[in-house]
Amino acid sequence: MHKRIATILLLVTAISLPMLSIRTVDAKGSAPPLSSQKNPILTDVDVLIDVGHGGIDSGTLHGELYEKDINLEMAKLTYSVLRDKGYRVLMNRVEDYALSGENRWFRTRSRHLKDLSQRSHLANEIRPKAVISLHVNWAARSGRRGPVVLHQKSNESKRLATAMQGSLNRLYGTTEEPVYGKTFYLLKNIQVPAVIVEMGFISNPSDREQMTKPQKQKQLADSIAQGVITFLTEKPAPKEPAWKWLRIGLSSVK
Repeated sequence: MHKRIATILLLVTAISLPMLSIRTVDAKGSAPPLSSQKNPILTDVDVLIDVGHGGIDSGTLHGELYEKDINLEMAKLTYSVLRDKGYRVLMNRVEDYALSGENRWFRTRSRHLKDLSQRSHLANEIRPKAVISLHVNWAARSGRRGPVVLHQKSNESKRLATAMQGSLNRLYGTTEEPVYGKTFYLLKNIQVPAVIVEMGFISNPSDREQMTKPQKQKQLADSIAQGVITFLTEKPAPKEPAWKWLRIGLSSVK
């Protein structure tokens, strides 16, 4: 809890932050719907950056290069880009520690589940306009490369993923499509538009360079930020009115 509060204190400037309320959760680690009352300090947050892995959980690796470190560096760079453009941004960790250590409320022996439930619970407390969870991919074939963005079942999450995938495809010169992350805990339990951003393959030399060389990291942070900005500023396509579909259905009966 102390690390979580310290993180938000570092990232929300010019304000004082009261202790966040902790709500009860069910046996599966899922938080119930939030009440209509929001924490007045944390309203209107544009983006929460979920920094994948940390501490004892290194994520994937290549030699002595760990995913958790790439995720943290890219999160900090993306945070700076978005803040410089005037967006209200938070990160859920700013150092190398495991979020499972902050989870005192979910009774399970699974450190991994404690970590994931802590991440989703914090996202649901803050309720930002978008959550981007930064990760690094790995494949047995070193030729596999490029970014992959996974989304929730909702249209807004898919719209966020499409914007993010398009921005990253332009950087990498790829043509990947967003993927529905049906089985991913975070995507199932976060109650606002969220995506998992696999920034590249640590097993691929070209992707690895994109994620670790300072100048290329800045390009990657700009692309991630642009994906979020496109989502936040682009109006969703209007829904077709119900009467139109009814009319089409009646016409087809004739």
